[in-house]
Amino acid sequence: MFEAAELGRKLAKPEYESRLAGIRSGLLEAQREIRQVGVPVVVVIAGADGAGKGETVNRLHEWLDPRGLESNVFGPLSDEERDRPPYWRFWRTLPARGRIGIFFGSWYTDPIISRAYKKTSSAEFEAELARIAFFEEMLAQDRALIVKFWLHLAKKDQKKRLADLSKSPRTRWRVRPVDWKHLKMYDRFVRVSEEALRRTDSAEAPWTIVEAVDDRFREITVGEGLLKGLRRRLAMPLAPAAPKAPEVEAPEEPKSEHEVTLTVLDRVVLARTMGDDEYQKKLSKLQARVSRLVRAAWEKKRSSVIVFEGWDAAGKGGAIRRLTEAMDARLYRVIPIAAPTDEEKAHHYLWRFWRHIPRAGQVTLYDRSWYGRVLVERVEGFAREEEWSRAYLEINDFEEQLTDHGIVLGKFWLHLGKDEQLRRFEDRRETTYKQHKITEEDWRNREKWDAYVAAVHDMVVRTSTPDAPWTLVAGNDKRAARVEILETFCRRLERAL
Repeated sequence: MFEAAELGRKLAKPEYESRLAGIRSGLLEAQREIRQVGVPVVVVIAGADGAGKGETVNRLHEWLDPRGLESNVFGPLSDEERDRPPYWRFWRTLPARGRIGIFFGSWYTDPIISRAYKKTSSAEFEAELARIAFFEEMLAQDRALIVKFWLHLAKKDQKKRLADLSKSPRTRWRVRPVDWKHLKMYDRFVRVSEEALRRTDSAEAPWTIVEAVDDRFREITVGEGLLKGLRRRLAMPLAPAAPKAPEVEAPEEPKSEHEVTLTVLDRVVLARTMGDDEYQKKLSKLQARVSRLVRAAWEKKRSSVIVFEGWDAAGKGGAIRRLTEAMDARLYRVIPIAAPTDEEKAHHYLWRFWRHIPRAGQVTLYDRSWYGRVLVERVEGFAREEEWSRAYLEINDFEEQLTDHGIVLGKFWLHLGKDEQLRRFEDRRETTYKQHKITEEDWRNREKWDAYVAAVHDMVVRTSTPDAPWTLVAGNDKRAARVEILETFCRRLERAL
């Protein structure tokens, strides 16, 4: 790929200034339009040491409106970043809709360096590149524009650039000992980088290779490339609005027993009960076990993420309280998920969940979660079919990143019989201190029970994996449900430790 770069191209000052005027006015106009239509823009600046990546970022800041622009520079991992999966540092800095985010250093840096130093195998490198491609495709499907520039230098030009920078007191600080080491590894870095670019060059996220020996040529090429990408994206039709929720019709009566369709929820035995004496005895022992295990996990820096989904009034809040009663308050956070805020709507739907991934040794409990995309957003029509259909793969990838990092992931669906839910609704309506728990939306959701059953079935079947299995909990008896949840969490944590 690098052989195709325009080696040695230089640009005379008059031509540079002539082209620059059009680029600057065009970029500002396109930036205003991008803000109006709400498209997030991701600009990746990568390439060889000494190729002028920093100067290029500075120039883009000079040319663009700083009010809609942000730069993200990624160096060595901080302790906070090291505690979380690698992509946490990137997800939390993704630009909101209508803004441009420049990434100086990105999700490409560590995989390329690790492979060049032979710290990772060929298969591991391939897996990293596949994850990058999936990540960029996911952002593009969520309407993001991704523009990627690789600043290339031939070996002799890189050597001269490093030498020139080292001579001047003003620029000497920019050349690190590792840059000279990488120069000696030039051929290996070129091979690894070319493979990375080939594997991640796509229609949604194409690479532009920029010959960087001449500063003017480099700047003009990047400026024109970004402007072209912005205009191409603006020429595309906007994504249609989500359709209104479809009317849910009652299912037809099966003509014979052979036509009865069973779901995973039909296998949940709701008749299970537990007496109060047995419950109190087991609860006390289990909470002591939870307390001991969570403290041990903190000492070993092993994080946990616990997801609670289930029917309205199924007892999610009560189960969460029985867990947190046993934990040191400094070691856990409960994240209640409601309708997204304006800030959350301005990002990919997974953004708000990535933000709350716990630090090493801590626990995050989600009271509802990312599964809203394939449950309420699917059933209520808040997401288009192509959006919630691809979410299963996106969720599996997200959870795989959590478990690959060593995070213990527990997922609970609290199941409830329809008659038992009605009894609890009526109890909440009649009990003064429970009335805040029941809303008109809860009653409306009951009317779509069958649609939710179908959505839950698909969710469990398509996102229950060996490292992130679903636990379907019979919730008609709250005491038995709480004991099962605590027992399951303890078993998973014990295996992990």
